[in-house]
Parts: sequence; C-alpha cells; structure tokens
Amino acid sequence: MAEKKGPGFYQEYEVFSRKSSSAPFQLQFSLLAPNEEMALMTAQENFMRREPVDDIWVVKRSHIRSMTSSEREQWTKRLDNKHYRTTKGYGYLRRKWREKEQVMLDEKEILSWKEVKKS
Repeated sequence: MAEKKGPGFYQEYEVFSRKSSSAPFQLQFSLLAPNEEMALMTAQENFMRREPVDDIWVVKRSHIRSMTSSEREQWTKRLDNKHYRTTKGYGYLRRKWREKEQVMLDEKEILSWKEVKKS
C-alpha cells in the first residue's frame, strides 16, 4: 500500500455528536486525518471518553456544501421581508390607536355624557 505524501495527505473532517437518540446533532470540532477510519477513531478517542454520547458522525469537510456569497445574498434578501415578525412591523398601530381614541372621544360624545349626568 503506497502512502500519499505532501500537502494532500491529511484531510479535514467535521465531527458531529448527539447525547441521546432524540437530541439534535451538534458540531463539536474539526480534525485532520489521512482517511475516514482514522478520523472516526480519532473522534472517538478525543470525544467519547469525555462525555456520554449516543452517536458520532464524522464528515469530510469537502462533502459539506455551504452557500456561495451570491446565494447567501439572494436568500437573505428574500427572508428580509418579514417585518411582521418583529415589533418594527407594528409601529403603525400606535398611530391607529390614537386615531380610534380621538374618534371615540369627539365633542358630541363628551357632551352626551354631560346630558346623562343631568337626568
């Protein structure tokens, strides 16, 4: 078996784990290893002996796809129109409430209260 030498010998792996079968996976750390078996063995040695773990995933970083800058820009623009989910989206309500209060307390209504008290 010929060993690879040089800059491509070690590959980057990401290690994910979860504490129980119902818990979500969480990224724990990255590591360098020559192959998947060594990456899994290294992850088990470094992580499983420290805390109770139900499962570990070791994924080659090159197999994880992230968004490009243009994709990130496109998605954040699309998701940025959710003002109704924040209090900023309800800023107009204070003005509407004032309008309703002013309409309710007009002069005729106030004078009608005076007439009721006289009776």
